[in-house]
Amino acid sequence: MISRTIEDKELKEHITSLPADGREVFLIADGNARLSVVSATTMVNQMRANHNTGLLETYMLGQGYIAGALLQSTVKGNDRIQLNIECGGPVKGMMIESWASGAVRGYLLQNPIPLEKPLEKLDTSMVYGPGFLSITRILEGSKTPFTGQIMLEYGNLANDLALYFQESEQTPSLFYLSINFDKSGRVWGAGGLFVQALPGCSDEILTRLEEKARSLSGMGEKLGNGMSALEYGLTQFEEFKPEHIGHTPIGFSCPCSKERFDAYLNTLPQNEKEAIMNGEFPLILECFNCGTKYSYTKEEIESLFREDL
Repeated sequence: MISRTIEDKELKEHITSLPADGREVFLIADGNARLSVVSATTMVNQMRANHNTGLLETYMLGQGYIAGALLQSTVKGNDRIQLNIECGGPVKGMMIESWASGAVRGYLLQNPIPLEKPLEKLDTSMVYGPGFLSITRILEGSKTPFTGQIMLEYGNLANDLALYFQESEQTPSLFYLSINFDKSGRVWGAGGLFVQALPGCSDEILTRLEEKARSLSGMGEKLGNGMSALEYGLTQFEEFKPEHIGHTPIGFSCPCSKERFDAYLNTLPQNEKEAIMNGEFPLILECFNCGTKYSYTKEEIESLFREDL
């Protein structure tokens, strides 16, 4: 992956001044629930630079990246998790992939999102439309990935993720995804949280957690003002006596490389290789997951294909 430069000098200085992105995990309510808190301002801004997204696209894909970072807390080691949305609205869907190690990548199926008229507010229900949300866990050493799926009910990623865990995994859960834009439309702060009930969690504790979740607001703004994910978890959930149990750095990362694209090109059938040689140069190949573009001259392609042409 090649990280594109964030050109806005003021934004770059702001990002540099913030605590590093990361995921903090806590046990809360005397060990009856687990809380994951993510700060993701740098990740969302780098995602925006690489994918060249507008405000709405940044909001929707940014929420997907934050969700991917939160979902990492459900896997470990070299495991990875995929969040996939397929829908009938103008965005068509998104694909997010994240690793337990903290890396996140992914893309919108439509970028830019074709709208008949601008949205009056950041309500994504009409942008998603009817569709499905699925989560796949790809576990190291397991031959078969586990996939669960639900129909989209809310057209709101946080609410539909909570519904997924309730219906597909029978685990009461809460999600909160927050992206704060400044007056110029820049991402000034971004983050989210994920609360999972653990076995034995009482209805009383669940009710208190739901009430707490409804009272939360301005998380992205707080993170954009310099609060760390650790501080956010400790202060916002102080009444639940949070016990910090883990930290993981997170970031926008993709394992693509020009060498991998070289290998892909060499696997093409002979007729496709000949069509490439007869086409226009430079040949530009783009990684959907991270927006990185790899350029090939005709001489480079001739060298790759020399044995087969």
